[in-house]
Amino acid sequence: MHAAIVQAISIRAYEVYTRPYELNIIGIRSDSTVSNRFDDEFHIFFKNNLGSWIHYLFAATTDPGTYWLQSPMHPQGTAILSQGQYRGAYQIGLHKGKYYALVQRKPVTVLRDYDRNAVLDFMNGKPDTGMFGINIHRASVNGTTKEIDKYSAGCQVFANVNDFNLFMQLCEKHRQLYGNSFTYTLIDKRAIARSEKKKLVVSLAGIGVGIGAGLIVYQIVKP
Repeated sequence: MHAAIVQAISIRAYEVYTRPYELNIIGIRSDSTVSNRFDDEFHIFFKNNLGSWIHYLFAATTDPGTYWLQSPMHPQGTAILSQGQYRGAYQIGLHKGKYYALVQRKPVTVLRDYDRNAVLDFMNGKPDTGMFGINIHRASVNGTTKEIDKYSAGCQVFANVNDFNLFMQLCEKHRQLYGNSFTYTLIDKRAIARSEKKKLVVSLAGIGVGIGAGLIVYQIVKP
């Protein structure tokens, strides 16, 4: 399992789903404050019918693009989704009425980047919780997108359209089995680093659901 996922799940007691094809959807935010790059990761993992873990890795962004940082739609600044686990906060629906994606159905918490520059600011501003349309969707309809630009004003976005299409197929399988409710967990690498500085010791056994490196079948997908 990705070290950041294991550590964050253990420290924060995030829920891990273990029923067959019940999706664990994890965003890993990089420690970079440079905007407009797809330098984050989506980790999608679940158990198959044989009880083996299947794990997909996709390039993504969990941050808004430079355009919206400099031209925010909200007077207090552009939304940056806060680290946390948002249980049952998403469902399959139309993104901006155009195509199916995971759309927000319950409140989430964001920070407002209000200084209107091209640097991502995770420290300033006050938390804001509510319905903001922080969806999980794709960038361009073609190929792999290199720069975020207008594709995210706070949404969680796949860089590659084929990765997104595979993700939505997995979501449909989940919906058929467990209903139209999805949990999204966002983990910030810098927050993990701060925890490490405090010398928090984490064990794989601490997860409590039997996740260990030897139990996971990795299917790594990179654009």
